[in-house]
Amino acid sequence: MESAARTQAARDRVPRIDPYGFERPEDFDYAAYEEFFSAYLVVLTRRAIKWSKLLKGGGGVQKSMTVKRYIRKGIPLEHRARVWMGVSGAQAQMDRNPGYYQRLLEGERDDRLEEAIRTDMNRTFPDNVKFRKGADPCLQRTLYNVLLAYGHHNRDVGYCQGMNFVAGYLILMTDSEEESFWLLDALVGSILPGAVWGFGRLQGTSPTSPPHGVGPAARDQASCGLVPEVRNHSTDRG
Repeated sequence: MESAARTQAARDRVPRIDPYGFERPEDFDYAAYEEFFSAYLVVLTRRAIKWSKLLKGGGGVQKSMTVKRYIRKGIPLEHRARVWMGVSGAQAQMDRNPGYYQRLLEGERDDRLEEAIRTDMNRTFPDNVKFRKGADPCLQRTLYNVLLAYGHHNRDVGYCQGMNFVAGYLILMTDSEEESFWLLDALVGSILPGAVWGFGRLQGTSPTSPPHGVGPAARDQASCGLVPEVRNHSTDRG
C-alpha cells in the first residue's frame, strides 16, 4: 500500500512528457526515476557550473583536452547546440556560407526526393508530441526542410530511410533548422564514414533510394553524443 502511494505520488510530480517531447511509456517507473534524478541532480548542477565557466564570454568553442573531457561526461542541454556546432565544424561551415541553406530550399524541385522524404514524416518519433501534426509548431515541417536541403546539397547521398531520425535528434537538441542542417552535413560528410551509413549510389540505383538504409550501427554512432534519454528511443526501436 505504501509502495503504491509512493509510486502514485511520483507519477503526480514527474511530467508524463519528458523535456524532449517524448511521452513516457505506460510501464515507466516514476518512483525509480525520481529517486535517481534527485541524487543525480547534484552532479548535473556541478557539471553545468563548469560548462558555464568554460564558455563564459560567448566566443567560439575551442577544441582542447578540457573540452574533450567535459564532453565525455556530458554537455548540459543549454550548451549542447553551441558545443556541437563548434567541435563538429558545423558553425564554421555555416559562417562561411551565409544564405546557402535558404537557397537550397528555394532551388529546383526534385519530385522523387520530396516524395521519399514525405513518406517518412509520420514515421518519425510517433511518440513525440512535437512531431505530431497537431503540434504548434509541428516539427515535421522543420524536419522536411532539413532533409530536403541536405538532399539538394549532397546529391550522391540524397535521402534514405533512417536519416529522418538522425535529423530529428538534431532538431530536438538545437531548436534550429539551419543549425540542424549543418550538423547533419558534418555527421554524414565528415564525422561518420559513408560505409557505416550504407549511403552511396550503386549502378542502377537512385540516390534518393540507396540499397541500404541507415542501420543500427550508424544510428548508435550518430547518437553517441546525444543525451541517453533520446538515444534510448532509437535503441528501443531496434
